Amino acid sequence: QVQLVESGGGLVQPGGSLRLSCAASGSMFSIYSMAWYRQAPGKQRELVATISSDGTKDYANSVKGRFTISRDNAKNTMYLQMNSLKPEDTAVYYCKRDLTWGQGTQVTVSS
Repeated sequence: QVQLVESGGGLVQPGGSLRLSCAASGSMFSIYSMAWYRQAPGKQRELVATISSDGTKDYANSVKGRFTISRDNAKNTMYLQMNSLKPEDTAVYYCKRDLTWGQGTQVTVSS
């Protein structure tokens, strides 16, 4: 069974940047679509971005133009580059593949 491990979260000031990583165990990483979700306190988990096996990307309207999803199939890793961060981006960020979730990484945007 695949395991997903996120990293790269932290505390950043508004307008700053962070890059999240999601490392997947196992083989055949390249054939799977992957996704980033986030969940803010007291809110439902929401989809942030997706990347398909052929590299097609899609984003939530709230992050378009600020976040970039990417993948490195040779490293079995997916990334989320987050720029121009806002306080409302504060959440636990999760990666997902099929029915498998990572444990999450906290992102806090605050001055």
